[in-house]
Amino acid sequence: MTKDKTAPVITLALLLAGATPSLAGEADVVGVDVRPEGGGRYTVSATVRHDDTGWDHYADAFEVLAPDGAVLGTRVLVHPHETEQPFTRSLTGVAIPEGITEITVRAHDKVHGLGGQEVTVSLPDRPPS
Repeated sequence: MTKDKTAPVITLALLLAGATPSLAGEADVVGVDVRPEGGGRYTVSATVRHDDTGWDHYADAFEVLAPDGAVLGTRVLVHPHETEQPFTRSLTGVAIPEGITEITVRAHDKVHGLGGQEVTVSLPDRPPS
């Protein structure tokens, strides 16, 4: 009977793959709440999930986007949230031009930049066209 020598190598490769700094992954937006302020301005609250590991790797911003990809607002996150996951932060006074009925929110982290899960929501006081 011959022993399969590939199983320990595959197991070691899988263990090492999980031990890389990229374990924290990209910052994901997992929820968005939009509230009208009046005059075409909104408060956008984003719930972000990211396995912050400290000052060198944490979710450091979220952006509010128009359907064409134009950035309507950015909330800078000034510190890691290692013990608060997911976390919610708000951006007030986001001016959203007439004719836009939905926005997309995406998050950014210090290592991976953009690229995690995005969330698109309809504006509560503007019916979809």
